[in-house]
Amino acid sequence: MSTPTIGVLALQGDVREHLVALAAADALARPVRRPEELAEVDALVMPGGESTTISKLAVLFGLMEPLRERVAAGMPVYGTCAGMIMLADKILDGRDDQETVGGIDMTVRRNAFGRQNESFETAIPFAGLGDPVTGVFIRAPWVEAVGAGVEVLAEVPAADGPDARIVAVRQGNLLATSFHPELTGDHRVHEYFVRMVEAAAR
Repeated sequence: MSTPTIGVLALQGDVREHLVALAAADALARPVRRPEELAEVDALVMPGGESTTISKLAVLFGLMEPLRERVAAGMPVYGTCAGMIMLADKILDGRDDQETVGGIDMTVRRNAFGRQNESFETAIPFAGLGDPVTGVFIRAPWVEAVGAGVEVLAEVPAADGPDARIVAVRQGNLLATSFHPELTGDHRVHEYFVRMVEAAAR
């Protein structure tokens, strides 16, 4: 395909940083705030922020149903942090009225790694990317459980026991990470997503 056009959901979060990372990964990147803008892109990134706020704004801007329709139709989407929550079929510790786009058969726990002052960085082996990536975790979720169709791409050791915490997953054309690769200057996760978009268009 020609250079893919990838939108960044521009309701809250690290929109500019994702636009820069996508451009560095050889995609045409543009912000998406309205349904007509969503209709013009091949794929979408859902950035971090506050998941309940993003959910409410998506409804307010008339984006929630078009997003669900595009995901159901196979549009590639990459969600980071709050974007991971938006792609989850089930949420733990969410608000009772919180809506998600869904699409990934996983259960995600909000703010699982702690509060803002417990943010941290760590090196994470990521399937298919060679050297570890730097994971920046800011009030980040983790994945409690995945369905049979979900591929686990990255985990970090649990602080409170022997089990690892799932922090990156893929199901079909949907990709999600607990962490923020757009804040590191390492664009390999965005390059991975761009390759997913190109493969989906073949």
